[in-house]
Amino acid sequence: MDDYKSIVSYQTQDHGYIRIKLRQLLDEQQVTRNKLRTLTGVKYGVINRYYQAERVQMVDLDFPAKACCVFGCEISDLLEYCPQPETRPENE
Repeated sequence: MDDYKSIVSYQTQDHGYIRIKLRQLLDEQQVTRNKLRTLTGVKYGVINRYYQAERVQMVDLDFPAKACCVFGCEISDLLEYCPQPETRPENE
Protein backbone atom coordinates (compact mmCIF):
# COMPACT_ATOMS: atom_id res chain seq x y z
CA MET A 1 0.00 0.00 0.00
CA ASP A 2 2.99 2.33 0.47
CA ASP A 3 3.53 2.34 -3.32
CA TYR A 4 0.30 4.28 -3.91
CA LYS A 5 -0.31 7.99 -3.50
CA SER A 6 -3.39 8.69 -1.38
CA ILE A 7 -5.80 11.40 -2.57
CA VAL A 8 -8.18 10.96 0.35
CA SER A 9 -8.40 13.85 2.85
CA TYR A 10 -5.54 16.07 3.99
CA GLN A 11 -4.50 16.49 0.40
CA THR A 12 -1.60 18.92 0.19
CA GLN A 13 -1.06 18.94 -3.55
CA ASP A 14 -3.23 18.81 -6.63
CA HIS A 15 -3.72 15.43 -8.30
CA GLY A 16 -3.62 16.72 -11.87
CA TYR A 17 -6.47 16.83 -14.34
CA ILE A 18 -7.95 15.15 -17.39
CA ARG A 19 -7.51 17.01 -20.67
CA ILE A 20 -10.36 16.54 -23.15
CA LYS A 21 -9.09 16.28 -26.72
CA LEU A 22 -12.37 16.08 -28.66
CA ARG A 23 -11.75 19.39 -30.45
CA GLN A 24 -8.41 18.17 -31.81
CA LEU A 25 -9.90 14.84 -32.90
CA LEU A 26 -12.79 16.47 -34.73
CA ASP A 27 -10.47 18.97 -36.41
CA GLU A 28 -8.10 16.18 -37.53
CA GLN A 29 -10.98 14.10 -38.90
CA GLN A 30 -12.74 17.17 -40.36
CA VAL A 31 -15.98 16.22 -38.63
CA THR A 32 -18.40 18.83 -37.27
CA ARG A 33 -20.08 18.60 -33.89
CA ASN A 34 -23.42 18.29 -35.67
CA LYS A 35 -22.14 15.38 -37.78
CA LEU A 36 -20.86 13.68 -34.59
CA ARG A 37 -24.32 14.19 -33.06
CA THR A 38 -25.86 12.43 -36.06
CA LEU A 39 -23.33 9.58 -35.96
CA THR A 40 -23.55 8.94 -32.20
CA GLY A 41 -27.09 9.99 -31.27
CA VAL A 42 -25.66 12.08 -28.42
CA LYS A 43 -27.26 15.48 -27.76
CA TYR A 44 -25.46 18.44 -29.32
CA GLY A 45 -25.17 20.16 -25.90
CA VAL A 46 -23.21 17.22 -24.50
CA ILE A 47 -20.88 17.12 -27.49
CA ASN A 48 -20.40 20.88 -27.30
CA ARG A 49 -19.39 20.70 -23.60
CA TYR A 50 -16.73 18.12 -24.43
CA TYR A 51 -15.67 20.11 -27.51
CA GLN A 52 -15.22 23.30 -25.50
CA ALA A 53 -13.86 21.33 -22.52
CA GLU A 54 -16.16 23.32 -20.26
CA ARG A 55 -18.25 22.21 -17.28
CA VAL A 56 -17.25 18.57 -17.67
CA GLN A 57 -16.82 17.39 -14.10
CA MET A 58 -17.86 13.78 -14.54
CA VAL A 59 -17.53 11.68 -17.67
CA ASP A 60 -20.43 9.51 -18.78
CA LEU A 61 -18.53 6.61 -20.35
CA ASP A 62 -21.26 6.13 -22.94
CA PHE A 63 -20.18 9.20 -24.96
CA PRO A 64 -16.44 8.39 -25.17
CA ALA A 65 -17.34 4.79 -26.09
CA LYS A 66 -19.58 5.98 -28.92
CA ALA A 67 -16.97 8.49 -30.12
CA CYS A 68 -14.25 5.81 -30.10
CA CYS A 69 -16.53 3.50 -32.07
CA VAL A 70 -17.29 6.17 -34.68
CA PHE A 71 -13.65 7.23 -35.11
CA GLY A 72 -12.07 3.82 -34.58
CA CYS A 73 -9.78 5.32 -31.96
CA GLU A 74 -8.60 4.67 -28.41
CA ILE A 75 -9.84 6.45 -25.27
CA SER A 76 -6.39 8.10 -25.04
CA ASP A 77 -7.25 9.92 -28.27
CA LEU A 78 -10.12 11.62 -26.42
CA LEU A 79 -8.89 11.93 -22.83
CA GLU A 80 -5.41 12.49 -21.40
CA TYR A 81 -4.25 12.51 -17.77
CA CYS A 82 -2.03 15.51 -17.03
CA PRO A 83 -0.21 15.18 -13.69
CA GLN A 84 1.21 18.72 -13.74
CA PRO A 85 -1.63 21.05 -12.68
CA GLU A 86 0.57 24.15 -12.83
CA THR A 87 0.73 23.82 -16.63
CA ARG A 88 -3.03 23.48 -17.06
CA PRO A 89 -4.26 25.79 -19.83
CA GLU A 90 -6.86 28.39 -18.90
CA ASN A 91 -9.65 26.91 -21.03
CA GLU A 92 -9.39 23.33 -19.76
